[in-house]
Amino acid sequence: MLKLFYALTATAFLVSGSAVHAQQLKGFTDDHAKTQLQLERSYDQFLNAASSGATIKDLSSKPHNLGSAGSKAVAENILNRFKSFGLDAKIETYTVLFPTPKTRILEMTGPKPYKAVLKEQPLAEDATSNQPDQLPTYNAWSADGDVTGELVFVNYGLPSDYDILDKLGIDVKGKIVIAKYGRSWRGIKPKVAQEHGAIGCIIYSDPKDDGYYQGDVYPKGSFKNEYGVQRGSIMDMVIYPGDPLTPGVGATADAKRISSHNEAPNLLKIPVIPISYHDALPLLQALEGPVAPDDWRGALPFTYHIGAGPAKVHLKMEFDWKLVSCYDVVATIRGAKFPDEWVVRGNHHDAWVNGAQDPISGMAAMLEEAKALGGLVKQGWKPDRTIIYCAWDGEEPGLIGSTEWAEDHGSELQQKCVAYINSDGNGRGFLSAGGSHAFEPFVSELAGKVNDPQTNVSVLDRLNAAKVVNASSGRAKLAAMQDKDLKLGALGSGSDFSSFLQHLGVPTLDFGYGGEDNGGEYHSIFDSYDMYRRFKDPSFAYGVTLAQTAGHAVLRLADADVLPFDFRNLYQTINGYVKELMEFTDDLRQNTKADNDIVAKHLYSIAQDTADHLAAPVTKDEVPFIDFSPLQNALAALERATDETAAKWDKLMTSPSGADAFNSALYKAEQQLLLPNGLPRRGWYKHSIYAPGFYTGYGVKTMPGIREAIEQRSWVEAQEQIKADADVINKMATFLHQAAQ
Repeated sequence: MLKLFYALTATAFLVSGSAVHAQQLKGFTDDHAKTQLQLERSYDQFLNAASSGATIKDLSSKPHNLGSAGSKAVAENILNRFKSFGLDAKIETYTVLFPTPKTRILEMTGPKPYKAVLKEQPLAEDATSNQPDQLPTYNAWSADGDVTGELVFVNYGLPSDYDILDKLGIDVKGKIVIAKYGRSWRGIKPKVAQEHGAIGCIIYSDPKDDGYYQGDVYPKGSFKNEYGVQRGSIMDMVIYPGDPLTPGVGATADAKRISSHNEAPNLLKIPVIPISYHDALPLLQALEGPVAPDDWRGALPFTYHIGAGPAKVHLKMEFDWKLVSCYDVVATIRGAKFPDEWVVRGNHHDAWVNGAQDPISGMAAMLEEAKALGGLVKQGWKPDRTIIYCAWDGEEPGLIGSTEWAEDHGSELQQKCVAYINSDGNGRGFLSAGGSHAFEPFVSELAGKVNDPQTNVSVLDRLNAAKVVNASSGRAKLAAMQDKDLKLGALGSGSDFSSFLQHLGVPTLDFGYGGEDNGGEYHSIFDSYDMYRRFKDPSFAYGVTLAQTAGHAVLRLADADVLPFDFRNLYQTINGYVKELMEFTDDLRQNTKADNDIVAKHLYSIAQDTADHLAAPVTKDEVPFIDFSPLQNALAALERATDETAAKWDKLMTSPSGADAFNSALYKAEQQLLLPNGLPRRGWYKHSIYAPGFYTGYGVKTMPGIREAIEQRSWVEAQEQIKADADVINKMATFLHQAAQ
């Protein structure tokens, strides 16, 4: 019934909003728009769902993690496919650090001995779940270590969870913590544990979040069974991603390297291991101490306690810290008019095990795109701008292949790259789109012309219908119905766009589909073709939908008369972020005053009480006045400049023959937002507007320098970051003003 409602609501959007999606395409003259739409229809004829499914089956047939023979075989398979499509293709190889485990021991020594299984159990229903060469269950970039200590349950292991532990008088110093997967990127959990003095960290998937509480477990359903384990990187990527030994430079064979992984600032110093809820059950069940708060409790069949102890565990991890080859496959279609302007498209090919969903479903869609473009070339078409397709290696351990390539080619990319378009895993459901906000009108128009295979309306109309269905109030539903344009999400981290956007300032888009493909196969041996064809996208139709979405974006950016940037959307986005920061600061000031008033009253009551054992609460520093006027003035200049740029853009659309220099300025404008020294304590991240949060990992922090300084109550730094952001916004305003003249 709900699908019917989605379809009916989406149809209403189609009828009421179809006039918005006029025939003219953004960036194309009327005559060129007609030929472009015909080109896209011809392109679509080359896309095939069955072909996409066959590619998923082929490329996920063997384990192919970074540094393995399987990874090299997959890279060569992709290389041969690119060449068969008629593309000029090669493999660019980097030499990178990648640790694999030699020793993994987790055992409870008391009160009741238990030795963890640390192994997923293969299934007869899953043909690839019992293959040789599967990476064991581990967290890459854990430190070597042999530690024994009392166990403490820390919920999701977030900073706020440790605030609750402090109130309960529980200290994790010298102890081993066990945290649930979820609510943040996995690497945040051992990072925060290490900061609090823990000597080891265990991460498990609770069935309440990812198991039988959510639905039937695999193989009956798609959710995590009791032996399933989520592998994954715990590199502190918020410091920098990529090869830990070559920060800021490509990891070529002769690159200058940090002498030891122990000196790499983005690697943690405590041993860490992921486990199944089968292995977590006896450990958690042995804990005593306070009963866990309501929202800490999972779905295992006992009362959750925090500890510390009496459960005592021994954790030993030892790794082979070796340099391995990282194979990036790069294929090119040279532009006929502007060969030195590049549209770069990427998806990674490496997986923790077989990786049918992550990343091969996205890789298969990208190969459909390359096949279709090759077909157009064979029919005589040539793009105006150069198109480069990249299949990245080493994404899973820390965005390694894309980061090393971007660092290696950084100067050239900043001169030539019009845009980077990313995808990753893909499945049945709704469009997810994020990236540079000057692309919002472009992507909204694009999504309005791609058909959803389930509802037979555009993916934009279906997405808007979902917003109406999920709106929390009548007012919110009305607002959702009135706003028919797509809003791009801000990008944090977790996929290969990071180096392009946040380090180099290259305009970026990230596309994918999902929301109706839930399950617990992530980074396990069960991310397989059998799982995918049953539960993720049985008809493989959304592989075609992704290939249309990203492929049409590539085609339009390659051939646009005037590149489809609208910096007025970027101005509105940044202006909204600044208003949020001002409101957040005001709320923080009021809440601090209220909290301190409560503390003062409590201190008075303690003074009247002879029971001197009562702990006295601590007041917080008052929030001082923070001057946002430099940002407000910079934004006023940016608003004027974006209006001038839009007027120039409109003028050139009537006669685009003189648009070359203007186009070059449009795609270089984002670079003006880069901070010369990067963000505080993590200078690799240079974008002033978007970055992964220091304690959120994949999750984005917008205006990160200012926002995180305020969150950490670092008032001097907050004022410094306001000035730094105002400077780069003024720089962009001046750049756009000059481009518009």
